[in-house]
Amino acid sequence: MAEIIPLPTPSERRSARDPEPLWRDALGDRLRRLRHERGERLADTAERAGVSPQYLSEMERGLKEPSSEMIAAVAGALEVTLIELTAGVVDDLRSHAAERSAVGVRATFTLAA
Repeated sequence: MAEIIPLPTPSERRSARDPEPLWRDALGDRLRRLRHERGERLADTAERAGVSPQYLSEMERGLKEPSSEMIAAVAGALEVTLIELTAGVVDDLRSHAAERSAVGVRATFTLAA
């Protein structure tokens, strides 16, 4: 049998020098984490949200720019409100910005040494 090799997530593909992540990447990362925390398969969440598993997969990988209706449907399927989902994405973006700043400060001190 062939070995399944997981693809890197958008956050794993980014480095400190990359621009800040796109909203759709941060949203996708958050949706995937929420789904995994619930121990759900992609197909289970997609069915409850009324979207195809392929579409949800593309949302989670940051390949789709989903409409507000699609985001609301998936949030509902994951039993989170839009406010909770949005706040989580904002927290993730803030953490990413803080990490980038910290790496920039470390690089400055390294260069100055």
